[in-house]
Amino acid sequence: MLAVAAVLGLASGCATLDEKQRAWIFQPSDRTWSGGLAAAQGMDDVWIPFRSAETGQPVRLHGLWLPQPRPDAPVLLYLHGARWDVRGSAHRMRRMHELGFSVLGIDYRGFGQSSPGLPSEDLAHEDAQAAWQWLAQQQPQARRYLFGHSLGGAIAVRLAAEVPDLAGLMVEGSFPSIPDVVRNFKWGWLPVSPLITQRFDAASRIGQVKAPVLVVHGSNDSLIPPDLGRALYERAPAPKRWVLVEGGSHHSTNGLGQPQYQAAVAALFGLGAAGSGH
Repeated sequence: MLAVAAVLGLASGCATLDEKQRAWIFQPSDRTWSGGLAAAQGMDDVWIPFRSAETGQPVRLHGLWLPQPRPDAPVLLYLHGARWDVRGSAHRMRRMHELGFSVLGIDYRGFGQSSPGLPSEDLAHEDAQAAWQWLAQQQPQARRYLFGHSLGGAIAVRLAAEVPDLAGLMVEGSFPSIPDVVRNFKWGWLPVSPLITQRFDAASRIGQVKAPVLVVHGSNDSLIPPDLGRALYERAPAPKRWVLVEGGSHHSTNGLGQPQYQAAVAALFGLGAAGSGH
């Protein structure tokens, strides 16, 4: 699909090439799957308004907020991947909540009920920044963590490399860069890498993270092969932890790996089992 987009883009100009890549990578939608609808029930809607430095336009992000009863609980910003809106990740958000985090999941522009438009790497980064600042305002005393799934992992790594007040980073089913993903496709031998404008180069940024890093991948992930997750992990600074969930797919790893998550969160971040937060 990216090769087709590249050919079309060369025929009609660089702007079209970039737009086609953004649409192919994000697949923005206001839809979710039926399990996401059920899992999102009972979560609080939040709205995060800000003015975009990238576009100069006002933006309103929609998010789902799942707080802990304890006011001193650690907080987690959840950044989802492509295609489904934030409700599609509500089941993962609930599992992280079970580990003791208050969890905020947001939709980037173009997804769900957030402001319309075609997302891009820079716009999604700006959206993540706004959500991080919202958490700082709402929970000024709490330790803040980042979690990114798939494409959201690359967005999380970029933010994690920039913020000074990060307690920990978690990425699941993610990759070093979009060119690395493309090289794993059956037509990956084609020389399209120079044409990729939306690169999501997490590999070059993760070394700048000044907090513990947890990288999780499923052994049966056919969309993003585990070798890519391992390559990202190898670039991360210590302290760090690699968790390979046997039998986990791109979508089932979080559920199958919950006991491994619990152990890793306790060992790497010092957060107790069953969400004690200490």
